[in-house]
Amino acid sequence: QVQLVESGGGLVQAGGSLRLSCAASGRTFSTSQMAWFRQAPGKEREFVAVFTWSGGSPYYADSVKGRFTISRDNTKNTVSLQMNSLKPEDTAVYYCAATKQLRIGIFGRPDDYEYWGQGTQVTVSS
Repeated sequence: QVQLVESGGGLVQAGGSLRLSCAASGRTFSTSQMAWFRQAPGKEREFVAVFTWSGGSPYYADSVKGRFTISRDNTKNTVSLQMNSLKPEDTAVYYCAATKQLRIGIFGRPDDYEYWGQGTQVTVSS
């Protein structure tokens, strides 16, 4: 069982930066696929970034490429999302997610993950 807790959200002006962190419990962390999703009011939950188990590099949604960076620290049982050059359209609740179902090419939909954090609010003002 994997338990996830996000932190680091807040209010920031456009162009600013935030770093989100997700703390995971259990030693199964290192064997799971980790991702970040976000959900804005009235919208569906959307993929942001992931470490795919079958590849060596992270994958990002087009909307955040060049601005966001996902990182993973197995020694600290954390996964982080560094968000730079934030835009008002980045405003959302951000969730970290994990799955132990390691399937090739399956990483971009909420239903691909069985473990979720409670979310942390990110608000970007213009």
